[in-house]
Amino acid sequence: MQLNSARQAWHDCFYTAWDSQGAFIEQLGMLGAMVQTTERQRHAGHAAHQVIAGQVQASIGELAAHLRAFGNFMYSPRLDVDTQETAEESVFIVVTQRAPRMTAAKREKLEYVVKGVMARYRYMHQGGQSANNDPLASPEGFRAWLDAHYGVRLESSNWERDWGAFISLAFECCEDMDKEALSPVAAAIYEMRRAA
Repeated sequence: MQLNSARQAWHDCFYTAWDSQGAFIEQLGMLGAMVQTTERQRHAGHAAHQVIAGQVQASIGELAAHLRAFGNFMYSPRLDVDTQETAEESVFIVVTQRAPRMTAAKREKLEYVVKGVMARYRYMHQGGQSANNDPLASPEGFRAWLDAHYGVRLESSNWERDWGAFISLAFECCEDMDKEALSPVAAAIYEMRRAA
């Protein structure tokens, strides 16, 4: 397991290679039966990966539930619906706490805007190096995406006045939660490098 970044470490510590014991157990649970396969010889690299992954997982396990859900939404190789919903709800709550007062109709649409911003943020930071461009940077593209995925139509007139500040706020909340979730992982990586 490479310790290049906290984002990559988060992903890699939950990744199960198909030649591992964890993959065997997962397969057994899904199929309900054992499948005979050729065994690969265990080596020191596998054991080292498990040790490092365990230390990263321990630092993730100490996070508050909403931060752990956000981090898993962003970086885990397996994303389930419950984790995604918890992460989306957490960011939405933070955005509404920081946002100015709004009508109930706008608040209802804001929930989907936040989900859209989270999908954009996730895409931009996939791979651990934050090198991807925003795929829906244009208002037209973002509005079309919201309509296609959630059936939510936002007016294009006065876009910046009506939604610009909310979109910026949602990105800021994602960045804040991302930093908070990754800081213990980064600290664990620092300690492991220092000890090596």
